Amino acid sequence: MRGWKALTVPLALLLLGAAPPPAHAGTPAIKVENGATQPVFSRADAITQTVYVEVAGVDSDADGQTDRVAVDIMRPKETEQGLKVPVIMEASPYYAPLNNIPNHNVDIDEESQDAAGLIARNRADLLDSIGATRAVAFDGYYDNYFVPRGYAIALVENLGSGRATGCPTTGDRNETLGPKAAIDWLNGRARGFDASGEPVQATWSTGAVGMIGVSYNGTLPNAVASTGVPGLKTIVPIAAISSWYDYYRANGGVLAPGGFQGEDADVLARTVLTRADGQQACGALMDRIEADQDRVTGDYSRFWDARNYLNDVRKVRASVFLVHGLNDWNVKTKQAAQWWDALAARGVPRKIWLTQGAHTNPFSFRSEEWLRQLHAWFDHWLYGVRNGIMREPQADVEYAAGQWGRHASWPLPGTRPVTIPLKPARSAESFVDQKTRTAEQLAADPDTADPNRLAYVGPALRRDVRLSGTPTIKVRAALDGGRSPYLTALLVDYGTDVRATGALRTTGQQYCYGESVPGDIGCLITREHVTVEAPFKIVSRGWLDVRNRHRAGRTDPVRPGKAYDFRWDFQAQDYTFKAGHRIGVVLLSTDRDYTLRYPAGTRVKVWPGRSAVTLPLTGRP
Repeated sequence: MRGWKALTVPLALLLLGAAPPPAHAGTPAIKVENGATQPVFSRADAITQTVYVEVAGVDSDADGQTDRVAVDIMRPKETEQGLKVPVIMEASPYYAPLNNIPNHNVDIDEESQDAAGLIARNRADLLDSIGATRAVAFDGYYDNYFVPRGYAIALVENLGSGRATGCPTTGDRNETLGPKAAIDWLNGRARGFDASGEPVQATWSTGAVGMIGVSYNGTLPNAVASTGVPGLKTIVPIAAISSWYDYYRANGGVLAPGGFQGEDADVLARTVLTRADGQQACGALMDRIEADQDRVTGDYSRFWDARNYLNDVRKVRASVFLVHGLNDWNVKTKQAAQWWDALAARGVPRKIWLTQGAHTNPFSFRSEEWLRQLHAWFDHWLYGVRNGIMREPQADVEYAAGQWGRHASWPLPGTRPVTIPLKPARSAESFVDQKTRTAEQLAADPDTADPNRLAYVGPALRRDVRLSGTPTIKVRAALDGGRSPYLTALLVDYGTDVRATGALRTTGQQYCYGESVPGDIGCLITREHVTVEAPFKIVSRGWLDVRNRHRAGRTDPVRPGKAYDFRWDFQAQDYTFKAGHRIGVVLLSTDRDYTLRYPAGTRVKVWPGRSAVTLPLTGRP
């Protein structure tokens, strides 16, 4: 707060509203000034240690021994002199080099070169793009920035990866219980050992933990928070999954995460199975995952229900600072929106950033403001510092490259659903499915007839229209003469404009954020959004397996040629359609980059006058 005098606060101040206990003479303490912890401790002199924590009740490799996770810790040296500190934790299956695992063939009944791609190489590239930590301990900015301010950093290796034992299962219970066990150890509720097998206790820990991470590393905070584990005060999930079904499936259909066509839960599990003798110890479990995930029907099942953290959102005690890229087609925006809505329904203290990035951390392109808010967030929830962060606007939304708005909530206040018929005419129109052209190719030239899709475009907008939330669509259609069960809808902005693509490029400018040590200068080269001028942009997509028209967990065959009313959702978005542009909906079947590719030839007959799109808008189209 403005006007506060410099203040020294004993480090045992953990809980909001708790009064600081009396300081003992000679005991080190943090320093709070102007409502923020100050960098008074040395990163260079920090203590590092590795602890192997038992995951009580888990023996995922069935070797008769309780599984363990490896936890690398960095903490101020003053913790050896009575200083007690909270912990910023990042759990990950990516700390060890990944395995090269081929993806599944997505061309049904045909040979495909696509199945030869190696997922590990692609995932390594992805990790570089999001700035995730791999192999080198304490790489990144948490240690340089937060250790001097009185925090410990804990990096937890997931079960089955690196030095941990057990097996990875792509989001299932045992992976959740790994980092949970580390939190229990920090609170004296679990057993930890050093490399020689001697018991180790976290006598330096206050017990307060904040989890943070990107992608898989951001998904684990959601998972652990859904257990309600005491001591987890806050989570910062960035580009994170809330339900694994919605990562590899959509409304009953098998679906790929963007950029990883043919990947599935088994491929990812085998990719991160990097423990010694992992294939021998966990091979049978990997085969069971491959069978249970069901790439034939794509139905929601008990396998996927065990990986749905929305089931246990009522248990979440931690506050949530959620971050997601509006151009993220890997972990799609539905993951953030449905988690956000569930948290809101239960009154969980929360904050959200929506960026123009793809699958990435905002630290590199909004560095100073990101650190300001993240620092204040951790100070508030882990130290109880009254710094006003919870009185700031709840939502930061990047509505164009480098242009941010701050809002009281999200979706934006005043948003209401507007239903727009696809076309006034009631006569039917048809297209024939194919699988060689991409959605981008099919969305081009909407005013030109195309035998492989139907395009419906509204008139030029007289004013800007803001979409904020999750669009839905209803289509009256009949399918005949082929095998593809998919209906794909594209929501398109038609109008030439310069738009962010989700990609980033370096600016060549250095931003220094923390203490420099040998091999880690505490600085980064900032990045900015790549923009392109184009005549249109696919704003959102939605997919449906028509056999799952009643629900995602039940396959009901369709009668060839019979008309049905199909309803499904798009991915959530926050997007401004500018004055002079036109809003379009494009219907197709196979989405080459995402869905399975059945033999071409399915004929789709659509009644546009009995079909409509519903958009959550803050303006009138």
